[in-house]
Amino acid sequence: MMDWPNRFVGIPYQEYGRTRLGCDCWGLACIIYQEELGVSLPEYLGQGAEGEHAEIAALIAGEAASPLWVPVDGPAVAFDIAVFRRDRWNAHVGIVIRHGLMIHVSSGDCAKVESYDVGRWRPRLNGVYRHVELIGLAAR
Repeated sequence: MMDWPNRFVGIPYQEYGRTRLGCDCWGLACIIYQEELGVSLPEYLGQGAEGEHAEIAALIAGEAASPLWVPVDGPAVAFDIAVFRRDRWNAHVGIVIRHGLMIHVSSGDCAKVESYDVGRWRPRLNGVYRHVELIGLAAR
């Protein structure tokens, strides 16, 4: 396994958090993309609390439809974003480490590495997306 995820394991969950002191699932993506790739993602501060799954789902859908994200057709690679259902909404994201393995953070927990191709996350997986700035890197 690559060592970059270890630098983020243990960051505590904090609603609307966008720093290493605490973050939500999108905040973790923002931190990882900035620190590891030098890519700034929109922060969406103040939008979509943990209990507001419909609002979070709308934000995720907007991002997925933007020209910045391309649906992944084959195996996921490091730094792809996996989108998961919470209840009936696509309201959770994880950052792919390698196909089938992600780092993510959920309410009441801290950032951790977890499999998404087996267990509780597999039936919730709704899609994987790659940032356009990573398309050339994935081919290498």
